[in-house]
Amino acid sequence: MIERTLVLIKPDGVQRGLVGRILSRFEDAGLKVVGMKLVLADENIAKKHYKDDLIPIVGGKTKKDWDAAGMKYSETVEELGVMIVNGTRKFLMSGPVVAMVLEGLHAVEIVRKIVGTTGPKDSPPGTIRGDFAHSSLGYASIKKKGAANLIHASGNVREAGPEIELWFKKDELHSYKTVHDLHTIYG
Repeated sequence: MIERTLVLIKPDGVQRGLVGRILSRFEDAGLKVVGMKLVLADENIAKKHYKDDLIPIVGGKTKKDWDAAGMKYSETVEELGVMIVNGTRKFLMSGPVVAMVLEGLHAVEIVRKIVGTTGPKDSPPGTIRGDFAHSSLGYASIKKKGAANLIHASGNVREAGPEIELWFKKDELHSYKTVHDLHTIYG
């Protein structure tokens, strides 16, 4: 199945000069860039990208991390979630982001494998986060900020469509043939 997926190289990836190295990983895997731009995310985009729906999920994960670390805290799960989601939004707005739409056979799944797990310390070597990042989500939460984990990739096909629409207008996405399209089973 040919799919499209959103990838964001976050401010830490841009500031560290990793854009080319990250992009080459996707192109080497046969994925096609059908849209790409440098964006300074504003509060509106950050709030729509990291929705309030994440607050209880992130709050629960933060509570679990803090409990495992033996931390003392008085915040509720909701308050923890608000703190981390707001920190993540602030991080997204802290510098330029390279937004891109990649297309290819099973693009969402392939991109997620190339990127690695959300927590860089848990990503295996050979993945973008495993090779270029070293922070942990738990440590970031202890510091009460969003994790600098280099990159965002749509979690599934259902998420990819709305995320692409948030970051790109239809006329910013393009179709063309690559050598992979011409010389593979899906071309």
